[in-house]
Amino acid sequence: MPTVSVKRDLLFQALGREYTDEEFDELCFEFGLELDEITSEKDIISKEQGDVKAEGASDVILYKIDVPANRYDLLCLEGLVRGLQVFKERTEAPRYKRVNPVDGEPQRLIITEETARVRPHAVAAVLRNITFTKDRYESFIELQEKLHQNVCRKRTLVAIGTHDLDTISGPFTFTAKPPADIKFKPLNQSKEYTAPELMNLYKTDSHLRHFLHIIEDKPVYPVIYDSNGIVLSMPPIINGNHSKISLNTKNVFIECTATDVTKAKIVLDMVVTMFSEYCDKPFTVEAAEVVYPDGKTCIYPELPYRKETLTSDFVNKKVGFNETPESIAKLLTRMYLKSEVTGEGGEIEVEIPPTRSDIIHACDIVEDAAMAYGFNNLKRTIPRTYTVANQFPLNKLTELLRQDVAAAGFTEALTFALCSQEDIAEKLNKDISSTKAAHIANPKTAEFQVARTTLLAGLLKTVAANRKMPLPLKLFEISDVVLKDETRDVGARNNRRLCAVYYNKSPGFEVIHGLLDRTMQLLDVKPGREKGYYIQAGEDSTFFSGRCAEVFAHGQSIGRLGVLHPDVINKFELTMPCSALDIDIEPFL
Repeated sequence: MPTVSVKRDLLFQALGREYTDEEFDELCFEFGLELDEITSEKDIISKEQGDVKAEGASDVILYKIDVPANRYDLLCLEGLVRGLQVFKERTEAPRYKRVNPVDGEPQRLIITEETARVRPHAVAAVLRNITFTKDRYESFIELQEKLHQNVCRKRTLVAIGTHDLDTISGPFTFTAKPPADIKFKPLNQSKEYTAPELMNLYKTDSHLRHFLHIIEDKPVYPVIYDSNGIVLSMPPIINGNHSKISLNTKNVFIECTATDVTKAKIVLDMVVTMFSEYCDKPFTVEAAEVVYPDGKTCIYPELPYRKETLTSDFVNKKVGFNETPESIAKLLTRMYLKSEVTGEGGEIEVEIPPTRSDIIHACDIVEDAAMAYGFNNLKRTIPRTYTVANQFPLNKLTELLRQDVAAAGFTEALTFALCSQEDIAEKLNKDISSTKAAHIANPKTAEFQVARTTLLAGLLKTVAANRKMPLPLKLFEISDVVLKDETRDVGARNNRRLCAVYYNKSPGFEVIHGLLDRTMQLLDVKPGREKGYYIQAGEDSTFFSGRCAEVFAHGQSIGRLGVLHPDVINKFELTMPCSALDIDIEPFL
């Protein structure tokens, strides 16, 4: 959950009354928030860097409030205060309005076709005649940072740029150029840099270095110019210093470049709705025009209001109370969802404002009704349906096997469900295309590229990490692997398997074979070709040729056992022989 830091005195001033810490904590709980910590800037620096560094820091009390990740409208003081005031019925939810410029000509942002290679979408708007104070300015910057970390996914989906409109002139052009062709003075710098020089400069910047990877390998970088060729920004890295906003800025041009246009619209709506209250005409936003390469023109911000209809019976049934339609409409109105009863049958019409992008389904509305009613006020009742609970059969079998395999002298290991492609393919002498592996679309590390298709790789890595322990090492794991399966709606399925390894100076095939026999005895499967189990010679590139057997039970192949190939042992940095058993336990349910 995102954490929002607000100054306590500023918050109470905006709310129109003071609270004790306990009272405000209770208010947050009622509204679905959590007062996480009461601290100050001085205390924070003291904890992180010591008392010496904290000297001279502010003693102003800060409230750190945990906000639900999908409530982007609560990520700043303005949205938080507005939400709490509406919740306590001290004010009505404002009506946000898009207006045309006084001179009739909206600011225009023209997108060129070159942007399709890096960041194809953009939206824009203008906050006209806004008045900043120091606290408002800090909140404005802080909101952008919170949005960047949250819905913008660290600027990969959306990057926000805010500019002093009086220092630049439209129309603006959003294009993409080779890095060497881009040169400008970045924010808070005293000289001009080319794009490659900027990337080198910010590699040591504690804040901006985290965003460089988004475009540094691209052949072209996105850039926004005004009509005079002045660079506004190089998204998603840095804005230009020329259009930097300050406390004296009166007109703000806001642009959001994106790879996801839906997220861009949400982000733009959040920024303008939160701070339009400081404009000469509160809660009005000046429209801007965006022209796409194909000539299509869009007007932003959209500030969409939409209506949903649901019945009081539906809400009562889902929440577990018995309220009248009028009472439910009042509860929803307190949650920033203006509602009224319409027609017969207890129908309630709910208006969803542009700030509530988290409302996707009727169940989201029901959740807000329950929150406004108070979860603590719901009466505990005995469920109307009677069911008998049972342990999931596969898990029950797994737990029973775990105990008995451990009693056979093997130690249980618990390994990662994700691994590298190398672990399940090259190291096991297999081709990655034959493994039916489900790949991670955007792996953050080479160690977690695919979902494991076998438990063997994890156990061998565990042996390698503990090879200094006394021999023999006898490890096992009973867990799920993930295999591609086109017959499933998600394209893959879980498969519960038992894997065991024996690592010693001698291969110990007889130990692994004995474990198989013991496991089958526990499963009440007798030796035999027709209704029992048996093994027969098999070939598998992971095992030593002539030292591998395929295991059959109930007429189907369930796995393999044998002595691992020396190449496999070497690739896992082991030096002793190792035998392994790998079987599917699902057929025994």
